[in-house]
Amino acid sequence: MNVLVINAGSSSLKYQLLNVERQELLAKGICERVGSAESFHKHGLDENERVIDAHMADHDDAMALVLESLTSGPAKAVDSLAEIDAVGHRIVQGGKYFDRSVLIDEDVVAKIDELAELAPLHNKAALMGIRACQKHMPDVPMVAVFDTSFFQTLPPKAYMYPLPYELYEKYAIRKYGAHGTSHRYISERAAAVLDEPIDELKLITCHLGNGCSISAIDHGVAVDTSMGLTPLDGLMMGTRCGAIDPAIVPFVMEHEGLSPAEMNDLMNKKSGLLGISGISNDLRSVRDASEKGDERAMLAYDMYSNSVKKYIGQYIAVMGGVDAIVLTAGVGENCEKMRRLIFTGLQPLGIILDEEKNRQRGFEREISADSSQVKIIIIPTNEEYMIARDTYEIIHERVGMEDGVHDAAEILM
Repeated sequence: MNVLVINAGSSSLKYQLLNVERQELLAKGICERVGSAESFHKHGLDENERVIDAHMADHDDAMALVLESLTSGPAKAVDSLAEIDAVGHRIVQGGKYFDRSVLIDEDVVAKIDELAELAPLHNKAALMGIRACQKHMPDVPMVAVFDTSFFQTLPPKAYMYPLPYELYEKYAIRKYGAHGTSHRYISERAAAVLDEPIDELKLITCHLGNGCSISAIDHGVAVDTSMGLTPLDGLMMGTRCGAIDPAIVPFVMEHEGLSPAEMNDLMNKKSGLLGISGISNDLRSVRDASEKGDERAMLAYDMYSNSVKKYIGQYIAVMGGVDAIVLTAGVGENCEKMRRLIFTGLQPLGIILDEEKNRQRGFEREISADSSQVKIIIIPTNEEYMIARDTYEIIHERVGMEDGVHDAAEILM
């Protein structure tokens, strides 16, 4: 089955075409700056990638260009749209409605729209992607895969906020989490690397990039996560502040004369590494400046690592121990210095980093010392594959295929 995975942003449309049974990536690309005069399209695999300046007024135009690129030209992946069996859409916020991926119908679309208040940039963009696919591929089934659904297993003591209970009843204010598709993937892969059943493991999974989140996964079940009602909560990130004293919000608004929208913008887009360093939201730039002696960059670097370390400690306490700590995303996979800072001082907890392994590069790998009681594992995430796999399972069940193809849960790369 060929599944087209769509990840739509407010001004972008990222995609991959995968064959699930063969575990094969057929094509990938991204439409950037959609709606702008500077819009362009990247399409192709590795050395065959091409960058094309192409005017795309909206996501309809972008989707038409994607389908044209997939079916024609030197980098085409299939001969016709008939070879695309299903479409899987990444949706950030599924709220209380969705504890698993679902086949998209108008009721699902309405609920995604209703939940846009909790993720306005993400859910509205996803709806544009869905509508564009419905227009250009009206007969192809589509599946919604929610970042929040993995965390519907959180117990009330973890997802409730200590606010008046009436606010939860009226507005469903609670922790929903994010990056759930990534945490689900790397927890399953970690179990495979350890050659242990996931339902026998206590894992702490760390998605560390420009956006950051950490989750506690106890015997295969998510029991806590750092992001909250929105993706703003939890760890310090590239431009997001993460968890702060809530009294700071009205204080800054009053003294700076900010509206709620302006304060939200400050916390989401002007804080984190960027806000502290004054240099960049990219950890590589902050690291370079810190190594040249820039004091604010050094502070930002230390704060980022300390934020991660504190959540690791919390989740060890929540689960009463941990078997492995898993890292992924741009920082988690690639920054040996940040990993060293995160794990420094955790030796009394049985967490010992191997300095030589930490310096090495590779794919899935352990970087803990042989004497470490807790394994430290790096797993490159693959959210697109998880979306394709969920889509495959739902469509497979819907059409009642024979057992000639294995259960998709067994096809995890």
